[in-house]
Amino acid sequence: MRAVLIAALVSLTCLPARADMSEAGFLQSLGGDWSGAGMVLTRIGGTSLNVSCTLRSDASASTVSMNGTCRGLAVFTRAFSAIVKAAGQRYTGNYIGPSGQPSKLVGSRQGNRLNLSVTWARVVNGDRSATLMIEKVGQDRLVMQTVDRDLASGRSVVTSRIDLQRPSAASR
Repeated sequence: MRAVLIAALVSLTCLPARADMSEAGFLQSLGGDWSGAGMVLTRIGGTSLNVSCTLRSDASASTVSMNGTCRGLAVFTRAFSAIVKAAGQRYTGNYIGPSGQPSKLVGSRQGNRLNLSVTWARVVNGDRSATLMIEKVGQDRLVMQTVDRDLASGRSVVTSRIDLQRPSAASR
């Protein structure tokens, strides 16, 4: 009986390490160069703009740092960046958008998707909260989507969606 108890305790102490390794593998899979297109809503109820974006992501076992640029209408260019750190199953970090002010990120991973609550540095669309989803699709695709709540109707509205891919082997 004592041997079974010791074996059970030893296996339980290994669980957090396996979870951390799982997070490390996921974060490291986000590293590299990405490019693609999508849409950005100027404001809820406003015009959506088609954009083309590039993203450079540097990843370690516990942190991913993303720096990107989106262009639209051949008129504007906007830079953005995010740093997200994993501590076990919890993810925290900062996002810096066109305002240049850091917004807070807090969330967790479900499968190949990070679900992050955003607390904007200033009021955006009538409040300071939104949701950011970063989803790894296969080996070479990444989807980043921001969802905000329309305060007038109470419904969720996708305010940005960017579909990114790694450069093909032929273009490297």
